[in-house]
Amino acid sequence: MPDVLVLVDHDGEHVNRTTYELLAAARRLGDPAAVVVGTPGTTARLAESLARHGATRTYAAESAEADGFLVTPAVGALELVAREAAPAAVLVSATTDGKEIAARLAARLDAGLLVDAVDLDSSGVVDQVVFGGAYTVRSQVTHGTPVITVRPGAFEPEEHPVTSVERTVSLPTVDPAASARVTARRAAPAGDRPALTEAGVVVSGGRGVGGADGFGVVEGLADALGGAVGASRAAVDAGYYPHQYQVGQTGKSVSPQLYIALGISGAIQHLAGMQTSRTIVAVNTDPEAPILALADYGVVGDLFAVAPQLTQEVAARRG
Repeated sequence: MPDVLVLVDHDGEHVNRTTYELLAAARRLGDPAAVVVGTPGTTARLAESLARHGATRTYAAESAEADGFLVTPAVGALELVAREAAPAAVLVSATTDGKEIAARLAARLDAGLLVDAVDLDSSGVVDQVVFGGAYTVRSQVTHGTPVITVRPGAFEPEEHPVTSVERTVSLPTVDPAASARVTARRAAPAGDRPALTEAGVVVSGGRGVGGADGFGVVEGLADALGGAVGASRAAVDAGYYPHQYQVGQTGKSVSPQLYIALGISGAIQHLAGMQTSRTIVAVNTDPEAPILALADYGVVGDLFAVAPQLTQEVAARRG
């Protein structure tokens, strides 16, 4: 079977969950092949976990300058491997960086690009979210090697242990004059909660939370469920919660097993970022709120009465 290239998303020490999702998706098209872009030694630290999740081949694209530029090294590595391996497809996570990498790669390969895939079959036909989430269409690349960005959470990671073969790739030299250089790094504030795009449970608050203090209710329920906290654009714009937690068309796209929306009306901008969640629960005082039409379970009521009761019940059952 042909290789299906998967760009590995990692922090230098650990593989991010979204990569395991891509490896599961890649098995539908061929043999998953992981492309690791990083500084020397990165592939050795990640190889075992990649093989455990089905990467039959690992391409190590390493150099001292790999972390010194934004996206350009990854584009160069994928282009080089794609031209040599003639893969059935290239899969990249549909993150902000991932979408830019995929677009640049498709342009270099003169290939078709599909963005925000939420499903795909063995023939390469994908379900794709378009027009801000208003429609889901079935699409297929008809020219060149398909380059596909896959929405985080769209596939469930699966352990599929294999014996992986490693190949070394000479990472192309980056032209500093034509690439954005990383001049400094600062770690984002992190707590004990899972990353928003990797969480199995997401609890989000909207304008109905009423203020920054109101997000304590959202955080309490998220912590009881072991989930991540999200926010609507309205809540972020109002200063209730930091921008990096925004869910929606101009924020992060998520597809958790459970999505709970507290005080979110359901503007199309927000729905575009979470409507592919497996189970959606919405709490809103307005019975006509659009999100209630999308939700699997809807509660018309005050979130400050409903959410604490739910938190207590979850804590009691877990205790």
